Amino acid sequence: MEYLNISLAAITAVVLFVFGLEHFSQEIERISGERFRKSISAATKLPVVGVLLGALVTMVIQSSSATSVITISLVNAGVLSFKNSVGIIFGSNIGTTITAQLVAFKLTNFAPFFIVLGFFLSLLNSRASIFGKAIFYFGFVFFSLQLVSDSLSPLQQNTYLMSVLTEPQNPIFALLIGALFTALVQSSSVTTGLAIVFTQQGMIGLENAVPLIMGANIGTTVTAFIAVFNMDIAAKKAALSHLLFNLGGVLMFIPILLVYGHELEQYRSDPAVALATIHLVFNVVTSIVFTLAITPFTRLIDYIMGEGKMDFERLNLPVFDQSESFESVKEKLDKGLPELFDFMQENYNVVTLSIETNFRGILHAAEKRLQYTDFVKKEFLHYFSSAVTLVNEPAESKEFIRLFNQYDYLFQIHDSIKDLHEAKRGLDERFIEMKSDLLLMTRSLSSLTLEYFHDIAATKDEVDSEQAKTSAKALQHEIDEANRTLLSLMLDSTRADVGVLTNFMTYSQRLKDKLSNYSRLQKIALQRG
Repeated sequence: MEYLNISLAAITAVVLFVFGLEHFSQEIERISGERFRKSISAATKLPVVGVLLGALVTMVIQSSSATSVITISLVNAGVLSFKNSVGIIFGSNIGTTITAQLVAFKLTNFAPFFIVLGFFLSLLNSRASIFGKAIFYFGFVFFSLQLVSDSLSPLQQNTYLMSVLTEPQNPIFALLIGALFTALVQSSSVTTGLAIVFTQQGMIGLENAVPLIMGANIGTTVTAFIAVFNMDIAAKKAALSHLLFNLGGVLMFIPILLVYGHELEQYRSDPAVALATIHLVFNVVTSIVFTLAITPFTRLIDYIMGEGKMDFERLNLPVFDQSESFESVKEKLDKGLPELFDFMQENYNVVTLSIETNFRGILHAAEKRLQYTDFVKKEFLHYFSSAVTLVNEPAESKEFIRLFNQYDYLFQIHDSIKDLHEAKRGLDERFIEMKSDLLLMTRSLSSLTLEYFHDIAATKDEVDSEQAKTSAKALQHEIDEANRTLLSLMLDSTRADVGVLTNFMTYSQRLKDKLSNYSRLQKIALQRG
Protein backbone atom coordinates (compact mmCIF):
# COMPACT_ATOMS: atom_id res chain seq x y z
CA MET A 1 0.00 0.00 0.00
CA GLU A 2 2.88 2.33 0.78
CA TYR A 3 4.36 1.89 -2.70
CA LEU A 4 0.95 2.45 -4.28
CA ASN A 5 0.65 5.80 -2.49
CA ILE A 6 4.18 6.74 -3.55
CA SER A 7 3.39 5.81 -7.17
CA LEU A 8 0.15 7.84 -7.21
CA ALA A 9 1.90 10.85 -5.68
CA ALA A 10 4.73 10.61 -8.22
CA ILE A 11 2.37 10.23 -11.19
CA THR A 12 0.32 13.21 -9.98
CA ALA A 13 3.46 15.32 -9.69
CA VAL A 14 4.56 14.30 -13.22
CA VAL A 15 1.11 15.23 -14.57
CA LEU A 16 1.39 18.63 -12.86
CA PHE A 17 4.84 19.08 -14.40
CA VAL A 18 3.56 18.34 -17.93
CA PHE A 19 0.56 20.63 -17.31
CA GLY A 20 2.80 23.46 -16.08
CA LEU A 21 5.26 23.19 -18.95
CA GLU A 22 2.47 23.15 -21.54
CA HIS A 23 0.77 26.22 -20.06
CA PHE A 24 4.05 28.10 -19.64
CA SER A 25 4.76 27.58 -23.34
CA GLN A 26 1.22 28.70 -24.25
CA GLU A 27 1.50 31.86 -22.13
CA ILE A 28 4.80 32.86 -23.72
CA GLU A 29 3.38 32.28 -27.19
CA ARG A 30 0.30 34.30 -26.27
CA ILE A 31 2.38 37.24 -25.06
CA SER A 32 4.65 37.48 -28.07
CA GLY A 33 4.06 34.52 -30.36
CA GLU A 34 3.70 36.76 -33.39
CA ARG A 35 7.07 38.35 -32.67
CA PHE A 36 8.63 34.90 -32.49
CA ARG A 37 7.14 34.07 -35.87
CA LYS A 38 8.51 37.28 -37.32
CA SER A 39 11.94 36.53 -35.86
CA ILE A 40 11.88 33.08 -37.39
CA SER A 41 10.60 34.33 -40.74
CA ALA A 42 13.39 36.93 -40.80
CA ALA A 43 16.06 34.19 -40.82
CA THR A 44 18.69 34.93 -43.48
CA LYS A 45 20.43 32.53 -45.82
CA LEU A 46 23.21 32.09 -43.25
CA PRO A 47 22.50 28.79 -41.45
CA VAL A 48 24.25 30.02 -38.29
CA VAL A 49 21.64 32.81 -37.95
CA GLY A 50 18.89 30.22 -38.17
CA VAL A 51 20.62 28.11 -35.51
CA LEU A 52 20.85 31.11 -33.16
CA LEU A 53 17.21 32.08 -33.78
CA GLY A 54 16.02 28.53 -33.22
CA ALA A 55 17.99 28.30 -29.96
CA LEU A 56 16.77 31.70 -28.72
CA VAL A 57 13.10 31.07 -29.49
CA THR A 58 13.17 27.62 -27.90
CA MET A 59 14.92 28.95 -24.79
CA VAL A 60 12.03 31.37 -24.29
CA ILE A 61 9.03 29.17 -25.12
CA GLN A 62 10.67 26.02 -23.70
CA SER A 63 9.44 23.74 -26.46
CA SER A 64 11.51 22.55 -29.40
CA SER A 65 8.34 20.91 -30.72
CA ALA A 66 6.56 24.30 -30.83
CA THR A 67 9.55 25.91 -32.57
CA SER A 68 9.65 23.10 -35.13
CA VAL A 69 5.91 23.27 -35.82
CA ILE A 70 6.03 27.08 -36.20
CA THR A 71 9.00 26.74 -38.56
CA ILE A 72 7.35 24.02 -40.62
CA SER A 73 4.15 26.08 -40.92
CA LEU A 74 6.22 29.01 -42.23
CA VAL A 75 7.88 26.69 -44.76
CA ASN A 76 4.45 25.51 -45.82
CA ALA A 77 3.38 29.15 -46.21
CA GLY A 78 6.38 29.82 -48.43
CA VAL A 79 7.79 32.37 -45.97
CA LEU A 80 10.89 30.26 -45.33
CA SER A 81 12.74 28.08 -47.80
CA PHE A 82 13.38 24.49 -46.79
CA LYS A 83 17.14 25.11 -46.54
CA ASN A 84 16.69 28.17 -44.30
CA SER A 85 14.36 26.24 -42.01
CA VAL A 86 16.93 23.52 -41.33
CA GLY A 87 19.22 25.82 -39.32
CA ILE A 88 16.32 26.88 -37.08
CA ILE A 89 15.46 23.23 -36.41
CA PHE A 90 19.11 22.56 -35.53
CA GLY A 91 19.09 25.45 -33.06
CA SER A 92 15.84 24.39 -31.39
CA ASN A 93 17.62 21.45 -29.76
CA ILE A 94 20.15 23.78 -28.14
CA GLY A 95 17.32 25.87 -26.68
CA THR A 96 15.87 22.90 -24.80
CA THR A 97 19.05 22.51 -22.74
CA ILE A 98 18.15 25.53 -20.60
CA THR A 99 15.55 23.46 -18.70
CA ALA A 100 18.15 20.84 -17.86
CA GLN A 101 20.60 23.50 -16.65
CA LEU A 102 18.01 25.19 -14.43
CA VAL A 103 16.92 21.90 -12.85
CA ALA A 104 20.50 20.71 -12.37
CA PHE A 105 21.43 23.88 -10.52
CA LYS A 106 18.37 23.46 -8.29
CA LEU A 107 16.18 26.36 -9.41
CA THR A 108 13.38 24.27 -7.90
CA ASN A 109 14.29 25.82 -4.55
CA PHE A 110 13.15 29.24 -5.86
CA ALA A 111 9.93 27.93 -7.45
CA PRO A 112 7.57 29.18 -4.68
CA PHE A 113 8.93 32.72 -5.13
CA PHE A 114 8.02 32.73 -8.85
CA ILE A 115 4.58 31.25 -8.15
CA VAL A 116 3.76 33.95 -5.58
CA LEU A 117 5.22 36.73 -7.76
CA GLY A 118 3.28 35.56 -10.82
CA PHE A 119 0.05 35.30 -8.84
CA PHE A 120 0.24 38.86 -7.49
CA LEU A 121 1.38 40.29 -10.84
CA SER A 122 -1.69 38.79 -12.53
CA LEU A 123 -3.89 40.65 -10.03
CA LEU A 124 -2.44 44.06 -10.87
CA ASN A 125 -4.38 46.45 -13.06
CA SER A 126 -1.36 47.32 -15.20
CA ARG A 127 0.61 46.16 -18.23
CA ALA A 128 2.83 44.08 -15.96
CA SER A 129 -0.13 41.75 -15.33
CA ILE A 130 0.25 40.15 -18.79
CA PHE A 131 3.47 38.52 -17.55
CA GLY A 132 1.83 37.23 -14.36
CA LYS A 133 0.62 33.88 -15.69
CA ALA A 134 3.87 33.20 -17.55
CA ILE A 135 5.90 33.78 -14.36
CA PHE A 136 3.40 31.72 -12.34
CA TYR A 137 3.67 28.73 -14.69
CA PHE A 138 7.46 29.11 -14.84
CA GLY A 139 7.56 28.63 -11.06
CA PHE A 140 4.89 25.92 -11.27
CA VAL A 141 7.05 23.85 -13.64
CA PHE A 142 9.95 23.69 -11.18
CA PHE A 143 7.69 23.40 -8.14
CA SER A 144 6.09 20.28 -9.65
CA LEU A 145 9.54 18.85 -10.31
CA GLN A 146 10.31 19.34 -6.63
CA LEU A 147 7.10 17.45 -5.85
CA VAL A 148 8.30 14.61 -8.08
CA SER A 149 11.58 14.57 -6.17
CA ASP A 150 9.91 14.64 -2.74
CA SER A 151 7.34 11.97 -3.59
CA LEU A 152 10.05 9.54 -4.75
CA SER A 153 12.48 10.14 -1.91
CA PRO A 154 11.05 7.27 0.27
CA LEU A 155 12.11 4.79 -2.42
CA GLN A 156 15.73 5.52 -1.58
CA GLN A 157 15.26 3.37 1.51
CA ASN A 158 14.60 0.30 -0.65
CA THR A 159 18.11 -1.05 -1.28
CA TYR A 160 16.97 -3.74 -3.73
CA LEU A 161 14.98 -1.34 -5.90
CA MET A 162 17.82 1.21 -5.88
CA SER A 163 20.34 -1.43 -6.94
CA VAL A 164 18.12 -2.44 -9.87
CA LEU A 165 17.51 1.17 -11.01
CA THR A 166 21.13 2.31 -10.68
CA GLU A 167 22.67 -0.78 -12.27
CA PRO A 168 23.79 0.02 -15.85
CA GLN A 169 21.31 -1.27 -18.45
CA ASN A 170 21.51 -1.68 -22.22
CA PRO A 171 21.75 1.93 -23.55
CA ILE A 172 19.62 1.03 -26.58
CA PHE A 173 16.78 0.03 -24.24
CA ALA A 174 17.05 3.32 -22.30
CA LEU A 175 17.17 5.24 -25.58
CA LEU A 176 13.93 3.62 -26.77
CA ILE A 177 12.24 4.34 -23.42
CA GLY A 178 13.25 8.02 -23.73
CA ALA A 179 11.95 8.21 -27.31
CA LEU A 180 8.60 6.54 -26.53
CA PHE A 181 7.93 8.57 -23.39
CA THR A 182 8.76 11.84 -25.18
CA ALA A 183 6.53 10.91 -28.12
CA LEU A 184 3.74 10.29 -25.60
CA VAL A 185 4.07 13.57 -23.70
CA GLN A 186 5.28 15.49 -26.82
CA SER A 187 8.02 17.32 -24.93
CA SER A 188 11.70 16.46 -24.62
CA SER A 189 11.91 19.00 -21.77
CA VAL A 190 9.64 16.77 -19.67
CA THR A 191 11.83 13.72 -20.24
CA THR A 192 15.04 15.63 -19.59
CA GLY A 193 13.71 17.34 -16.48
CA LEU A 194 12.54 14.06 -14.97
CA ALA A 195 15.82 12.34 -15.85
CA ILE A 196 17.77 15.00 -13.98
CA VAL A 197 15.44 14.82 -10.94
CA PHE A 198 15.85 11.02 -10.83
CA THR A 199 19.61 11.46 -11.14
CA GLN A 200 19.62 14.00 -8.31
CA GLN A 201 17.72 11.50 -6.18
CA GLY A 202 20.24 8.81 -7.01
CA MET A 203 17.45 6.69 -8.48
CA ILE A 204 19.13 6.21 -11.87
CA GLY A 205 22.77 6.33 -12.79
CA LEU A 206 24.33 8.43 -15.51
CA GLU A 207 24.86 5.31 -17.63
CA ASN A 208 21.06 4.97 -17.87
CA ALA A 209 20.16 8.68 -17.85
CA VAL A 210 22.37 9.75 -20.78
CA PRO A 211 20.76 7.45 -23.40
CA LEU A 212 17.37 8.38 -21.92
CA ILE A 213 17.81 12.07 -22.81
CA MET A 214 19.26 11.13 -26.20
CA GLY A 215 16.10 9.17 -26.94
CA ALA A 216 14.07 12.23 -25.97
CA ASN A 217 15.52 14.05 -28.98
CA ILE A 218 14.13 11.38 -31.30
CA GLY A 219 10.73 11.27 -29.61
CA THR A 220 10.21 15.03 -29.92
CA THR A 221 10.11 14.77 -33.74
CA VAL A 222 6.70 13.05 -33.57
CA THR A 223 4.90 16.39 -33.11
CA ALA A 224 6.43 17.77 -36.30
CA PHE A 225 5.42 14.68 -38.27
CA ILE A 226 1.83 14.98 -37.02
CA ALA A 227 1.78 18.62 -38.17
CA VAL A 228 2.82 18.00 -41.79
CA PHE A 229 0.09 15.68 -42.96
CA ASN A 230 -1.68 18.01 -45.51
CA MET A 231 1.32 20.28 -46.07
CA ASP A 232 3.61 20.92 -49.03
CA ILE A 233 6.61 18.80 -49.90
CA ALA A 234 8.92 21.53 -48.52
CA ALA A 235 7.25 21.29 -45.08
CA LYS A 236 7.53 17.49 -45.18
CA LYS A 237 11.22 17.86 -45.97
CA ALA A 238 11.64 20.10 -42.91
CA ALA A 239 9.95 17.46 -40.72
CA LEU A 240 12.15 14.70 -42.18
CA SER A 241 15.27 16.81 -41.62
CA HIS A 242 14.21 17.22 -37.97
CA LEU A 243 14.03 13.43 -37.57
CA LEU A 244 17.28 12.67 -39.41
CA PHE A 245 19.12 15.42 -37.54
CA ASN A 246 18.10 14.07 -34.13
CA LEU A 247 18.65 10.48 -35.20
CA GLY A 248 22.05 11.40 -36.65
CA GLY A 249 23.11 13.04 -33.40
CA VAL A 250 22.23 9.91 -31.45
CA LEU A 251 24.10 7.68 -33.92
CA MET A 252 27.16 9.94 -33.53
CA PHE A 253 27.21 9.67 -29.74
CA ILE A 254 25.95 6.12 -29.07
CA PRO A 255 29.30 4.50 -30.06
CA ILE A 256 31.08 6.85 -27.64
CA LEU A 257 28.60 5.93 -24.92
CA LEU A 258 29.02 2.21 -25.57
CA VAL A 259 32.82 2.43 -25.37
CA TYR A 260 33.29 5.02 -22.62
CA GLY A 261 29.95 4.83 -20.73
CA HIS A 262 31.51 3.08 -17.74
CA GLU A 263 33.68 6.15 -17.10
CA LEU A 264 30.59 8.20 -16.20
CA GLU A 265 30.87 6.68 -12.73
CA GLN A 266 33.52 9.26 -11.84
CA TYR A 267 30.86 12.03 -11.87
CA ARG A 268 28.88 10.53 -8.96
CA SER A 269 29.56 13.53 -6.73
CA ASP A 270 27.22 15.77 -8.75
CA PRO A 271 25.52 13.57 -11.39
CA ALA A 272 22.69 16.03 -12.18
CA VAL A 273 25.11 18.78 -13.23
CA ALA A 274 27.10 16.21 -15.20
CA LEU A 275 23.92 15.05 -17.00
CA ALA A 276 22.89 18.62 -17.81
CA THR A 277 26.38 19.33 -19.17
CA ILE A 278 26.35 16.17 -21.29
CA HIS A 279 22.91 17.18 -22.60
CA LEU A 280 24.27 20.62 -23.55
CA VAL A 281 27.42 19.24 -25.19
CA PHE A 282 25.44 16.57 -27.06
CA ASN A 283 23.03 19.11 -28.59
CA VAL A 284 25.60 21.83 -29.29
CA VAL A 285 28.11 19.48 -30.94
CA THR A 286 25.37 17.81 -33.02
CA SER A 287 24.10 21.22 -34.17
CA ILE A 288 27.60 22.40 -35.10
CA VAL A 289 28.40 19.23 -37.07
CA PHE A 290 25.13 19.31 -39.01
CA THR A 291 25.35 23.06 -39.62
CA LEU A 292 28.81 22.62 -41.17
CA ALA A 293 27.38 19.85 -43.35
CA ILE A 294 24.09 21.60 -44.12
CA THR A 295 24.54 21.58 -47.91
CA PRO A 296 25.12 17.83 -48.31
CA PHE A 297 22.46 17.21 -45.64
CA THR A 298 19.78 19.19 -47.53
CA ARG A 299 20.84 17.49 -50.77
CA LEU A 300 20.26 14.14 -49.08
CA ILE A 301 16.75 15.25 -48.07
CA ASP A 302 16.11 16.42 -51.64
CA TYR A 303 17.32 13.05 -52.93
CA ILE A 304 15.03 11.15 -50.56
CA MET A 305 11.92 13.31 -51.02
CA GLY A 306 12.51 14.63 -54.53
CA GLU A 307 12.76 18.26 -55.55
CA GLY A 308 9.05 18.90 -55.34
CA LYS A 309 7.15 22.15 -55.84
CA MET A 310 4.79 24.18 -53.73
CA ASP A 311 1.16 23.59 -54.60
CA PHE A 312 0.60 27.29 -55.36
CA GLU A 313 2.81 30.24 -56.12
CA ARG A 314 3.52 32.50 -53.15
CA LEU A 315 3.32 36.30 -53.32
CA ASN A 316 6.22 38.71 -53.23
CA LEU A 317 5.76 40.36 -49.85
CA PRO A 318 7.15 43.88 -49.30
CA VAL A 319 10.05 44.36 -46.89
CA PHE A 320 10.32 47.72 -45.14
CA ASP A 321 13.52 49.71 -45.49
CA GLN A 322 13.84 52.93 -43.47
CA SER A 323 16.15 54.43 -46.09
CA GLU A 324 13.77 54.06 -49.04
CA SER A 325 11.68 56.94 -50.38
CA PHE A 326 7.90 57.19 -50.35
CA GLU A 327 7.92 56.84 -54.15
CA SER A 328 9.62 53.48 -53.75
CA VAL A 329 6.96 52.39 -51.24
CA LYS A 330 4.18 53.56 -53.56
CA GLU A 331 5.70 51.72 -56.52
CA LYS A 332 6.07 48.55 -54.45
CA LEU A 333 2.46 48.67 -53.21
CA ASP A 334 1.01 49.57 -56.63
CA LYS A 335 2.82 46.58 -58.11
CA GLY A 336 1.51 44.28 -55.39
CA LEU A 337 -2.17 45.19 -55.86
CA PRO A 338 -2.86 43.27 -59.11
CA GLU A 339 -0.86 40.26 -57.85
CA LEU A 340 -2.87 40.13 -54.62
CA PHE A 341 -6.16 40.66 -56.49
CA ASP A 342 -5.39 37.75 -58.85
CA PHE A 343 -4.54 35.61 -55.82
CA MET A 344 -7.92 36.46 -54.25
CA GLN A 345 -9.63 35.50 -57.50
CA GLU A 346 -7.93 32.11 -57.49
CA ASN A 347 -8.85 31.66 -53.81
CA TYR A 348 -12.48 32.25 -54.69
CA ASN A 349 -12.21 29.83 -57.60
CA VAL A 350 -10.80 27.04 -55.40
CA VAL A 351 -13.33 27.62 -52.61
CA THR A 352 -16.35 27.51 -54.95
CA LEU A 353 -14.85 24.54 -56.78
CA SER A 354 -14.69 22.67 -53.46
CA ILE A 355 -18.42 23.38 -53.02
CA GLU A 356 -19.35 22.30 -56.54
CA THR A 357 -17.23 19.11 -56.70
CA ASN A 358 -17.17 18.05 -53.03
CA PHE A 359 -13.58 16.75 -53.43
CA ARG A 360 -11.63 16.64 -50.14
CA GLY A 361 -8.36 17.46 -51.91
CA ILE A 362 -9.77 20.72 -53.29
CA LEU A 363 -11.18 21.60 -49.85
CA HIS A 364 -7.73 21.12 -48.25
CA ALA A 365 -6.15 23.21 -51.01
CA ALA A 366 -8.64 26.01 -50.29
CA GLU A 367 -7.88 25.87 -46.56
CA LYS A 368 -4.13 26.16 -47.20
CA ARG A 369 -4.56 29.14 -49.52
CA LEU A 370 -6.81 30.91 -47.01
CA GLN A 371 -4.37 30.25 -44.15
CA TYR A 372 -1.56 31.66 -46.24
CA THR A 373 -3.66 34.74 -47.07
CA ASP A 374 -4.19 35.32 -43.34
CA PHE A 375 -0.41 35.43 -43.00
CA VAL A 376 -0.11 37.80 -45.99
CA LYS A 377 -2.71 40.10 -44.42
CA LYS A 378 -0.66 40.41 -41.22
CA GLU A 379 2.52 41.07 -43.19
CA PHE A 380 0.95 43.86 -45.26
CA LEU A 381 -0.61 45.49 -42.19
CA HIS A 382 2.80 45.40 -40.50
CA TYR A 383 4.37 46.93 -43.62
CA PHE A 384 1.79 49.74 -43.72
CA SER A 385 2.36 50.54 -40.04
CA SER A 386 6.09 50.92 -40.77
CA ALA A 387 5.81 52.68 -44.14
CA VAL A 388 3.56 55.45 -42.76
CA THR A 389 6.68 56.95 -41.13
CA LEU A 390 7.95 57.86 -44.64
CA VAL A 391 4.92 60.06 -45.43
CA ASN A 392 5.91 63.76 -45.38
CA GLU A 393 3.68 65.67 -47.80
CA PRO A 394 -0.14 66.04 -48.01
CA ALA A 395 -0.09 64.52 -51.51
CA GLU A 396 1.84 61.54 -50.18
CA SER A 397 -0.69 61.18 -47.38
CA LYS A 398 -3.55 60.99 -49.88
CA GLU A 399 -1.73 58.35 -51.94
CA PHE A 400 -0.92 56.36 -48.84
CA ILE A 401 -4.56 56.40 -47.67
CA ARG A 402 -5.70 55.40 -51.16
CA LEU A 403 -3.32 52.43 -51.21
CA PHE A 404 -4.25 51.41 -47.69
CA ASN A 405 -7.98 51.49 -48.58
CA GLN A 406 -7.41 49.37 -51.68
CA TYR A 407 -5.50 46.76 -49.72
CA ASP A 408 -8.10 46.91 -46.97
CA TYR A 409 -10.87 46.11 -49.45
CA LEU A 410 -8.82 43.24 -50.85
CA PHE A 411 -8.51 41.74 -47.39
CA GLN A 412 -12.23 42.34 -46.82
CA ILE A 413 -12.74 40.32 -50.02
CA HIS A 414 -10.57 37.65 -48.45
CA ASP A 415 -12.79 37.68 -45.33
CA SER A 416 -15.89 37.10 -47.48
CA ILE A 417 -14.20 34.22 -49.30
CA LYS A 418 -13.37 32.72 -45.89
CA ASP A 419 -17.05 33.04 -44.97
CA LEU A 420 -17.97 31.10 -48.14
CA HIS A 421 -15.47 28.44 -47.12
CA GLU A 422 -17.09 28.25 -43.67
CA ALA A 423 -20.47 27.74 -45.37
CA LYS A 424 -18.98 24.73 -47.15
CA ARG A 425 -17.60 23.44 -43.83
CA GLY A 426 -21.10 23.81 -42.39
CA LEU A 427 -22.44 21.51 -45.11
CA ASP A 428 -19.76 18.91 -44.39
CA GLU A 429 -20.11 19.02 -40.60
CA ARG A 430 -23.85 18.43 -40.87
CA PHE A 431 -23.41 15.80 -43.63
CA ILE A 432 -25.61 17.75 -46.01
CA GLU A 433 -25.31 17.25 -49.77
CA MET A 434 -26.60 19.90 -52.15
CA LYS A 435 -29.19 18.83 -54.68
CA SER A 436 -28.54 19.37 -58.38
CA ASP A 437 -30.68 22.54 -58.64
CA LEU A 438 -28.64 24.32 -55.96
CA LEU A 439 -25.37 23.03 -57.43
CA LEU A 440 -26.33 24.58 -60.76
CA MET A 441 -27.29 27.81 -58.99
CA THR A 442 -23.93 27.88 -57.18
CA ARG A 443 -22.02 27.18 -60.40
CA SER A 444 -23.81 29.96 -62.25
CA LEU A 445 -23.19 32.42 -59.42
CA SER A 446 -19.50 31.54 -59.15
CA SER A 447 -19.05 31.85 -62.92
CA LEU A 448 -20.52 35.38 -62.92
CA THR A 449 -18.44 36.33 -59.85
CA LEU A 450 -15.25 35.10 -61.54
CA GLU A 451 -16.22 37.09 -64.61
CA TYR A 452 -16.60 40.19 -62.42
CA PHE A 453 -13.19 39.49 -60.89
CA HIS A 454 -11.72 39.24 -64.41
CA ASP A 455 -13.33 42.47 -65.65
CA ILE A 456 -12.11 44.42 -62.61
CA ALA A 457 -8.57 43.10 -63.12
CA ALA A 458 -8.72 44.03 -66.82
CA THR A 459 -9.92 47.61 -66.17
CA LYS A 460 -7.47 50.04 -67.79
CA ASP A 461 -9.78 52.79 -69.10
CA GLU A 462 -13.40 53.98 -69.21
CA VAL A 463 -14.44 51.25 -71.69
CA ASP A 464 -13.15 48.52 -69.39
CA SER A 465 -14.79 50.26 -66.46
CA GLU A 466 -18.18 50.09 -68.19
CA GLN A 467 -17.66 46.38 -68.85
CA ALA A 468 -17.01 45.85 -65.13
CA LYS A 469 -20.25 47.71 -64.33
CA THR A 470 -22.15 45.43 -66.72
CA SER A 471 -20.68 42.36 -65.00
CA ALA A 472 -21.66 43.78 -61.61
CA LYS A 473 -25.28 44.26 -62.74
CA ALA A 474 -25.43 40.71 -64.13
CA LEU A 475 -24.02 39.32 -60.89
CA GLN A 476 -26.47 41.32 -58.75
CA HIS A 477 -29.37 40.09 -60.89
CA GLU A 478 -28.19 36.49 -60.40
CA ILE A 479 -27.95 36.95 -56.62
CA ASP A 480 -31.46 38.44 -56.46
CA GLU A 481 -32.91 35.60 -58.55
CA ALA A 482 -31.13 32.99 -56.40
CA ASN A 483 -32.51 34.55 -53.21
CA ARG A 484 -36.06 34.44 -54.61
CA THR A 485 -35.62 30.79 -55.58
CA LEU A 486 -34.23 29.91 -52.16
CA LEU A 487 -37.12 31.68 -50.45
CA SER A 488 -39.64 29.42 -52.19
CA LEU A 489 -37.54 26.28 -51.54
CA MET A 490 -37.37 27.04 -47.81
CA LEU A 491 -41.01 25.97 -47.54
CA ASP A 492 -39.86 22.41 -48.26
CA SER A 493 -38.88 20.89 -44.87
CA THR A 494 -36.93 18.07 -46.56
CA ARG A 495 -34.41 20.48 -48.14
CA ALA A 496 -31.75 20.91 -45.43
CA ASP A 497 -29.32 22.19 -48.06
CA VAL A 498 -31.40 25.33 -48.64
CA GLY A 499 -30.83 26.76 -45.18
CA VAL A 500 -27.05 26.45 -45.49
CA LEU A 501 -27.03 27.94 -48.99
CA THR A 502 -28.83 31.07 -47.81
CA ASN A 503 -25.62 31.88 -45.91
CA PHE A 504 -23.70 31.32 -49.13
CA MET A 505 -25.91 33.89 -50.85
CA THR A 506 -25.46 36.40 -48.02
CA TYR A 507 -21.68 36.07 -48.23
CA SER A 508 -21.81 36.27 -52.03
CA GLN A 509 -23.71 39.56 -51.77
CA ARG A 510 -21.09 40.95 -49.37
CA LEU A 511 -18.31 39.79 -51.68
CA LYS A 512 -19.95 41.49 -54.66
CA ASP A 513 -20.30 44.76 -52.70
CA LYS A 514 -16.64 44.67 -51.66
CA LEU A 515 -15.55 43.96 -55.22
CA SER A 516 -17.61 46.98 -56.35
CA ASN A 517 -15.93 49.18 -53.74
CA TYR A 518 -12.50 47.99 -54.82
CA SER A 519 -13.42 48.65 -58.47
CA ARG A 520 -14.47 52.19 -57.55
CA LEU A 521 -11.15 52.88 -55.80
CA GLN A 522 -9.30 51.39 -58.76
CA LYS A 523 -11.11 53.77 -61.12
CA ILE A 524 -10.17 56.76 -58.91
CA ALA A 525 -6.54 55.65 -58.95
CA LEU A 526 -6.56 55.34 -62.75
CA GLN A 527 -8.03 58.85 -63.12
CA ARG A 528 -5.28 60.25 -60.88
CA GLY A 529 -2.60 58.33 -62.74
